[in-house]
Amino acid sequence: MSYVPPAAAPPPDPEQKAASTSLGDLLGEVTRDISTLMRQEVELAKAELQQSATRAGKGAGLYGGAGVAGVMTLLFVSIALWWGLGYLIGNAWSALVVAVIWAITGLILYTRAKKAMQSVKGMPKTVDSLKKIPETLTRNDEVQ
Repeated sequence: MSYVPPAAAPPPDPEQKAASTSLGDLLGEVTRDISTLMRQEVELAKAELQQSATRAGKGAGLYGGAGVAGVMTLLFVSIALWWGLGYLIGNAWSALVVAVIWAITGLILYTRAKKAMQSVKGMPKTVDSLKKIPETLTRNDEVQ
């Protein structure tokens, strides 16, 4: 023979529960529920803030790299222009090649930084769920 567990009792009707439970117990349940909700909202905010900060840090680092590449571009273009105008032929153009390489590197870093910064969204889930809290706390007969 196999064991058959007893059927779970259906949850009590909310009106019966309210009638049989003291006001203090009901207020305690509401307080616990609100406390749990607030803790969950804080945890969600922390998680979203950490994710946004990580993305912003990555984007800032890429902008920094683009800035260094920009400085190097200016340096090598200036040296190439100086050397090219000084000699008009020969080794001066090698500095221009290096400057072009740095310009391409700077452009690549800049476009990656821009894309990374555009992906930073802030805390949309937290804001959305915080907007819903006042609705949740209003009584059903107060809702228009």
